[in-house]
Amino acid sequence: MSKKITKIVLTGGPAAGKTTLISRILHEFKQEDGWRVITIPETATELISGFGIRPFGGCMSMLAFQDFVIADQIHKEKLALEAAQVVPEDNILIIYDRALMDDKAYISDEEFAQVLSRFDGRTEASVLAGYDAVLHLVTCAKGAEFAYNLGNAARTESLEYAREMDDRTLRAWRGHPHLQIIDNSVNFEEKINRALREIYRILGEPEPMIEKRKFLVEMPDIGALVAQHGALALDMMQTYLRVVTPNVERRIRQQRNGEDYLYFYTEKHFMPDGAKWDTEKPISEKAYIRYLMEGDSALHSVRKTKYQFIYEGCRFELDVYPFSADRAVLFMYSGNADTPMPPEIKVLREVTGDPAYKNRQLARVQAL
Repeated sequence: MSKKITKIVLTGGPAAGKTTLISRILHEFKQEDGWRVITIPETATELISGFGIRPFGGCMSMLAFQDFVIADQIHKEKLALEAAQVVPEDNILIIYDRALMDDKAYISDEEFAQVLSRFDGRTEASVLAGYDAVLHLVTCAKGAEFAYNLGNAARTESLEYAREMDDRTLRAWRGHPHLQIIDNSVNFEEKINRALREIYRILGEPEPMIEKRKFLVEMPDIGALVAQHGALALDMMQTYLRVVTPNVERRIRQQRNGEDYLYFYTEKHFMPDGAKWDTEKPISEKAYIRYLMEGDSALHSVRKTKYQFIYEGCRFELDVYPFSADRAVLFMYSGNADTPMPPEIKVLREVTGDPAYKNRQLARVQAL
């Protein structure tokens, strides 16, 4: 089987949701399912934070800075393609947190063309042809201003600057034939879901059913689920952190990914009107260990094994907890109320929306 490599750029103005979307992508497309996700971090941020190279503070001009950014971006993109050829998986998804055309938003069209040409005579047309699709996530500064700073308390860009850069970035990518705009006409969670559905469409994969129902079930025969439905196991541990900001719940998650582990930091923001707003980002193992020191001593870490499988075209997830030998929690992702349950499953009752079966409460009581 030849490798299928899909290259998708995530772009947009500040506070658009790219980091949270990358976390969702890593969660959805796992090695257990035959996927390898290769992520290319935002180059300008790496140069500024890691090398001290910056287009302000008297260091260098914005034009000179773009030479560094483009050179580094080209190098990383080349390495990503080489890695895609040597990893064992056949389905490769390369995710770019911004890419070459984003640099056009910071200098003039003429300057950008000149800088590009210094790298093997590249042109805008040749650059655009190197990506399969582009998702432009519109900044929260356009239509969701109340959420602009939620994901980053240190954000310094003004709303006006964020809107301007969103416009300039969209203009830079407008020549790509597969450019999709993900705006703020819906809440943040649905915005991320829309972007995720678009990625499934680009990949030619069935779109997941977003409607989620939860059931308390008798512990099924796990061996039967594996044998009959190809259920795949995913080990996870979620730890809640001490509250440091009112109305913000913090947690970290360790998630097995093949032979390795992925780590995530999540903040759940509770709005005055009752709405909830989640932001999430991948973190390093070292950062994960540091966060463990901030664990809420009143809550246990929630360990579970999640078994994922498909039945009658519907996606199911069974959460099995070490503290419960006779019960488990089943998630059904379906928009059809008539979707049948697998014969191995005996439902005790539906618990969708029941706070007693949310992970935070399970962290407190350790019982189903």
